[in-house]
Amino acid sequence: MAEITAGMVRELREKTDAPMMECKKALTEAGGDLGKAEEILRVKLGNKASKAASRVAAEGVVATHVAGDGKLGAIIEVNCETDFVAKNEDFLSFAAALARLVAERKPADVAALSALPMDGVSVEERRKALVGKIGENLSIRRFERIEAKGRLACYVHGGAKIGVMVDISGGDDALGKDIAMHIAASKPKALDVSGVPAEAIETERRVAAEKAAEDAAKSGKTIPPEIMAKRVEGSVQKFLKEVTLLGQLFVKNDKQTIEQLLKSSNASVARFELYVVGEGIEKKKDDFAAEVMAQVGQAKQK
Repeated sequence: MAEITAGMVRELREKTDAPMMECKKALTEAGGDLGKAEEILRVKLGNKASKAASRVAAEGVVATHVAGDGKLGAIIEVNCETDFVAKNEDFLSFAAALARLVAERKPADVAALSALPMDGVSVEERRKALVGKIGENLSIRRFERIEAKGRLACYVHGGAKIGVMVDISGGDDALGKDIAMHIAASKPKALDVSGVPAEAIETERRVAAEKAAEDAAKSGKTIPPEIMAKRVEGSVQKFLKEVTLLGQLFVKNDKQTIEQLLKSSNASVARFELYVVGEGIEKKKDDFAAEVMAQVGQAKQK
């Protein structure tokens, strides 16, 4: 049997990015043949990636990329299973490279992005290799590519758990950053009222009407319909101010709305993208005690 040297293991690791012990096992199985060992690892990494794909990836990061002229950019959410991996340098580099690829290559969707070349292989092959190396499921969830009408301002917060990209015209760079930071903190649902779904407004109006009727019943007073209508409309308008960027009060100055702030700087916002890692993903809740007891039961059966 051929001797497996440290140099052979290192060379295979550099070619495949697989864990050291996996490289050594593959070389042993291949009888020291580097090419055959690489094939073995590709098969094993692919299998590992398939097994990991069934696990929920609700952690991760938001990565951004903006071209030097500030006119073109991309924001992307890449998920993993644990917060520990979300801080891994290889994972972070992968996410950053994906954001750049989205901006430069303009893929139509995640499938198209996964087929693009990266480091001599496809993005999907690179993802599977990382799954094999890190040992967790990794997934590309969503992205947006923005060609700005003005210029792009970005802000990433909380260990890249929240990411914002804003297309802003006028004002200075400090204003762009302030607007992006405000969005990260206040999480508006739309730029203005026109972007709020009609069904959301109707739901709010229905809830406000029921609440007004309930309050009137509790008070024992008869409230004229026109007064009730004003109360309901007031509640709806309050809701719209809370969920629209332009209607919100600026986090640094609660006497001024974002719309007023922009006007005072002769600036405007064309659009924004706000990504919060794991938003809307149902996270698996592990029952550690139950898992331990199950293992104990299996051990007794043996």
